[in-house]
Amino acid sequence: MNPQASVSIAWDKIQGMIDSLIILLPNMVLALIVFAVFFYAARTLKSLVKKVTRHYRHARNLGMVLGRLAQGITILVGLFVALSILIPSFKAGDLVQLLGISGVAIGFAFRDILQNFLAGILILLTEPFRINDQIVFKDFEGTVESIETRATTIKTYDGRRIVIPNSELFTNSVTVNTAFDNRRLEYDIGIGYGDDIDIAKELILEAIASVDGVLKDPHPDALVVDLAESTVNIRARWWVHPPRRADVLYSQDKVLTAIKKKLTANGIDMPYPTQQILFHDQTEETDGVSEACA
Repeated sequence: MNPQASVSIAWDKIQGMIDSLIILLPNMVLALIVFAVFFYAARTLKSLVKKVTRHYRHARNLGMVLGRLAQGITILVGLFVALSILIPSFKAGDLVQLLGISGVAIGFAFRDILQNFLAGILILLTEPFRINDQIVFKDFEGTVESIETRATTIKTYDGRRIVIPNSELFTNSVTVNTAFDNRRLEYDIGIGYGDDIDIAKELILEAIASVDGVLKDPHPDALVVDLAESTVNIRARWWVHPPRRADVLYSQDKVLTAIKKKLTANGIDMPYPTQQILFHDQTEETDGVSEACA
């Protein structure tokens, strides 16, 4: 074939492509404008739903879910409309059919993502915990920063960020330390066997009552829980409000300090474990004679 003819054919094809692009250019511009309108409308709709539910505590998470769903549906509709403008022969049914054919493969490929998404939706709807709640999950403990549809983020008390997949949170046990307004604290105090138990209990309760922040209702109590080797163990229990980590540590520090001072000032012994060690000499001269050292 003549090289000049080949160049002519190639140029004609390029020219035809350019002409087709010029013809499609108005539709492309219009499709982009329409999609941009739907995109910003989706963001506005999401913000509006969140704003409406922001003042209702029990509807906040529901508002987040509905806002995200509304945003996704609006963007999807905008994509269909834009494609219809760009390709007049395109029908939404064609895309639905294509998604149906490849749905199984996509499901296997994105199984974990879909599990986390569904678990996130259920967590937001059922509200086992909320943002700013303090939770314990396995070896992690901290304050919930955000609940997304894929994962939940918590901030630990030592300033680290932990991202936990929602499927794990939904299928495993989670302790919510701030689920209720009040929280009970407890600590075991050991006294000597020669001390009066009733007097020790009274002194412990007096010490607890003297600490600011300890609730009078429910009232504190002191219960004997164990007759140990060296001590009689009394469990002191008291309630605090609010039940957040900093308040819990502060209350425990004040209560234990007050109990220690109160018992010591009144002559109540707080013994530590002791051991008795026996040394036995197996020589013939001293066989059978043992020496004790405490």
